[in-house]
Amino acid sequence: MPAGRMASMTRASLDKQPYEVATMFDDVAARYDLTNDVLTAGIDRYWRRAVVGEVTARPGERVLDIAAGTGTSSVPFADAGVHVVPADFSLGMLREGRRHRPDLAFTAADATRPPFGDDSFDAVTMSFGLRNVQDTVGALAEFRRVAKPGGRLVICEFSHPGNRLVRGVYQRAILRSLPAIARRVSSNPTAYVYLAESIAAWPDQEQLTERIRDAGWAGVECRNLTGGIVAIHRAVRLD
Repeated sequence: MPAGRMASMTRASLDKQPYEVATMFDDVAARYDLTNDVLTAGIDRYWRRAVVGEVTARPGERVLDIAAGTGTSSVPFADAGVHVVPADFSLGMLREGRRHRPDLAFTAADATRPPFGDDSFDAVTMSFGLRNVQDTVGALAEFRRVAKPGGRLVICEFSHPGNRLVRGVYQRAILRSLPAIARRVSSNPTAYVYLAESIAAWPDQEQLTERIRDAGWAGVECRNLTGGIVAIHRAVRLD
């Protein structure tokens, strides 16, 4: 990625241009999963298991896993007999995913314009991707469109710890250390400056709950993980 373009992406307060975000993820695809494991000390695996539990997908159901990246979040569904569609707008991520799991139906898709018909999925899930979307409410409304009546939505995203002391340590120490750690393991460390800033700038649990309601979802519930560093929001499509 040209230096000027990456410089614009390191400011999370700026509008997220889809092409620039996709290119950034193309650049980190090769070592993305390894970098996540290192940066979270493996806790990301616990977060992803929690998502699978919240989706409650049964064998034979159809699940859209949007922003699936290399498919790490999709594999548990497929292994359980669920028809999962890993979708992402980063072609680099999709290529890396197909290399490891050619049996999965990796699909190029923009979260704001998913190329699926109405009422196509029993559940839609997105882990650690919504904060990278330019129009979050528009994307959430599209997720509702492709979900069947009664279909579930599960969003897992970084959030804000409720305890002020924990929040201060998290924001001042942990988030600021991400770029330095990423320099040792990532194929594009500069991208993690943007990722850290996007986490800090992201709405809190209540604000995201309102955005999900604004998109037409009902019964929105929130569950904090790891003291609120991550939050899972669950909702249902009611007609």
